[in-house]
Amino acid sequence: MKNRSTSLLPKAHLWTDILLLNASFLIAYLLRIEEGLLEQNEHYLNLLLMSNLLWVLIIYSLKTYHFTRLSYNFNDQIGGLLKAALLHASCTITLLYLIKEGEAYSRVQMGLTYGLFIVAATGARIALLLSMQLYRQAGYNSKCYAVIGHDEVIDYIRGFYEQRPQLGYRYSGLFEFRGQATDEAALEEYMEERGLDFIYCCLSRLNDEQVRSIIRVAERQRTQVRLVPDFRGFVSNLATIEYHDVYPVIDVSTKPFSSVQDQTVKRAFDLAFSLTVMLAGAPVFLLVMGAVKLTSKGPVFFLQERSGQWGRIFKIYKFRSMYVDADKMGLKHSQGDHDPRITPIGRFLRRSRLDELPQFLNVIRGEMSIVGPRPLYKYDVDMLMQAAPHEFKKILTVKPGITSIGQIKVGYATNVAENVNRLKYDLEYLGKYSLRQDISLVFQTVLVMALGRGR
Repeated sequence: MKNRSTSLLPKAHLWTDILLLNASFLIAYLLRIEEGLLEQNEHYLNLLLMSNLLWVLIIYSLKTYHFTRLSYNFNDQIGGLLKAALLHASCTITLLYLIKEGEAYSRVQMGLTYGLFIVAATGARIALLLSMQLYRQAGYNSKCYAVIGHDEVIDYIRGFYEQRPQLGYRYSGLFEFRGQATDEAALEEYMEERGLDFIYCCLSRLNDEQVRSIIRVAERQRTQVRLVPDFRGFVSNLATIEYHDVYPVIDVSTKPFSSVQDQTVKRAFDLAFSLTVMLAGAPVFLLVMGAVKLTSKGPVFFLQERSGQWGRIFKIYKFRSMYVDADKMGLKHSQGDHDPRITPIGRFLRRSRLDELPQFLNVIRGEMSIVGPRPLYKYDVDMLMQAAPHEFKKILTVKPGITSIGQIKVGYATNVAENVNRLKYDLEYLGKYSLRQDISLVFQTVLVMALGRGR
């Protein structure tokens, strides 16, 4: 029997959040009264009523509770909650300022309200998410799907759902047309008997008339049709569909961080993080500068030309970790701990990555990013242009970074193989960028610094 009922999850989340928002407000209000820091008055009742109306408007505009089975996961749920709560708090403060009533309300009480709400709502989301996953793994609330036009790409679809039983998709079988013929009656009988919720169509195995026939039958059976094109062999990038009037156009992502949103978010994170490190880490900067100056002759900073975005040359800043005129010794790459060019303090700076700290100046100047492929010296550029020209040119389309997946996994490359290996890791980053991943890589880099595992 087909499950025709509308999902109750969005409604459950909506009413749970409203109840928790009100409960958090009242608990914070009562706690402050018991401490003798608030007086009972009707102004807080008005604020509570306004908060409820504002929450409904915000979640409607953000579409907080619009999710599918695939998008119903921990990261998206918590991210949506934090975004809605932050916007709700900002709008509340703005409204109180505009009506000149801000001084009438306790800031501590409001902060406690949002703190309680975020903690409680996060716990409720985790409980609902785990409960639904267990419920579906037990065989309930499942969606039945079948396949038309067998192909290897369809096997990937089946494998995807079999590896994720918590999504609740149940395979019902395979339907095939006889040759090029279209038999709507047989197809309709098949779909009705199995009560299908979804039908996956492999476009490489079907002609236009067969696809039109499938859609006609699905409309009568209220079955969702999902068309699966076969892009294997020539599209390895993420793709999205845009509609030009009624014509679907597949947009293949070939330019990392090309959207205005990605560029804005990444640049804002770069500036905020760099300024924070420069200000909070000023004592560390001064300490390292003194150590470099006292342990070897020469300048504190090392400036070297590197290849940046689109191959533009810029000067990178580092704390000097080698003796002056080390390049005259004839060695191109670092030879590890036994490299005679590295100063005693330089070995520590390299292993702890403290020699990279001045590069935050490059980030502020817009020449680098916090996370991105490492900027290379001309010697390495020439090497990679011979070993992997296509991959290296793709890397050049983005700003180089202070840290990267390749830098964490491989470190300083000492030969062609290590350079190419690091390049492969950095290409992975371009294909799956997100602010969450940038923050994760920063934490991994901090761990490398703390453990002294840098190369």
